[in-house]
Amino acid sequence: MAGTRDAILDALEDLTADELKKFKLKLLSVPLRDGYGRLPRGALLPMDAVDLADKLVSYYLEAYAAELTAQVLRDMGMQETSEQLQARGRARGSGAVPAGISASAARSASRVLQERAPVPTLGASSSALPLLPPAPHFMERHREALIKRVTDVNGVLDALYERVLTEEQYQAVRAEATNPDKMRKLFSFAPAWNLTCKDLFLQALKDTQPYLVDDLEKS
Repeated sequence: MAGTRDAILDALEDLTADELKKFKLKLLSVPLRDGYGRLPRGALLPMDAVDLADKLVSYYLEAYAAELTAQVLRDMGMQETSEQLQARGRARGSGAVPAGISASAARSASRVLQERAPVPTLGASSSALPLLPPAPHFMERHREALIKRVTDVNGVLDALYERVLTEEQYQAVRAEATNPDKMRKLFSFAPAWNLTCKDLFLQALKDTQPYLVDDLEKS
């Protein structure tokens, strides 16, 4: 996480106090991708550069946090700072792990991804093999069923808390009145997740509702 987070921090620390204030105000109104929530105004405005960099990465995950920071800087007319952020991020490496994800979990997800990759036929030229899109994840294949059938949503949330979900996201899901509404809210954050996050979600389901997972995997 340090590479992207530090690149964002470098960019924010280059701002004057007035520019940092303007950055936070623009962050409250900049268009966001579908599935992403906005940082609460009351928590955002008092933050210094260090806290803001940490919050951006934990709330949006690395890739989108850097993209969003660069977008706001461009909107402020600070094209050079925006380009420097992107260059610093590339220089420090883009293979970082999202906020709250342990290195062992990342390695596990990497192994899963390798196992899902198609195995070339002996004697076939690698250049002739078609590039196949990755298969949809379990949570994507069974989204509708999960929304209808997951009953222990709070157990799943507790397993994902501070590993995949921020405090704000956790509370937002818990605030929904019914289990289906909670699941819909949880899925609204999923566009920001990488494979590791999705595998942690699946593991939480296996731990809390193993019979449901087994039934869906057979379908």
